[in-house]
Amino acid sequence: MQILIAGATGNTGLRIVSQMTEQGHHPIAMVREGSDTAGLPTGTQTRAGDLTKISDDLCENIDAVIFAAGSGGGSGKEMTDKVDRDGAKALVDNAKKHGVNRFVMLSSFGAGDPDPESDLAHYMQAKHDADQHLKSSGLDYTILRPVALTEEDGDRHYVLGDEVDPNGEAARGDVAALLIRAVDDPDLLGKTLAMQSVE
Repeated sequence: MQILIAGATGNTGLRIVSQMTEQGHHPIAMVREGSDTAGLPTGTQTRAGDLTKISDDLCENIDAVIFAAGSGGGSGKEMTDKVDRDGAKALVDNAKKHGVNRFVMLSSFGAGDPDPESDLAHYMQAKHDADQHLKSSGLDYTILRPVALTEEDGDRHYVLGDEVDPNGEAARGDVAALLIRAVDDPDLLGKTLAMQSVE
């Protein structure tokens, strides 16, 4: 399968590409001009793309999309809107236009019902809006909402849904593995899932 990874050079995206490569898949890393691609595995296929101005042919000949991009902490509300909300929506629309089979969205715990009093209220609302757009797009989808992310690789032990502790943690390695699994696991189709790593 041709799987496009948005956010491929980010902390989670690099793990996705690396794990997919180790498993014998052929990920396509979406990279914008000036991105540091040094962390990508040797030989990784890339495709030029910018979430703030998506080209019409970005998802051409793509079977699945994993959205693991983010504007980054401290980037401001404007960039959050451009990347986490509008960029995600535009990528969903482009995927639908080109007949992509599955769209896997990395969201965030709390995006289902954003707390307007939270310090992350604007970010959570942006993620909420992007998630809702995907749900209503008609695409086959999975939305993953991990609790607080850590830089750990994890050991692929995790819980989903109602078992998740809102104050728990999710290892980026586990998150990456679950995003990859969601590309072709029928049990995860059409679901929005909270996620937490466990010992």
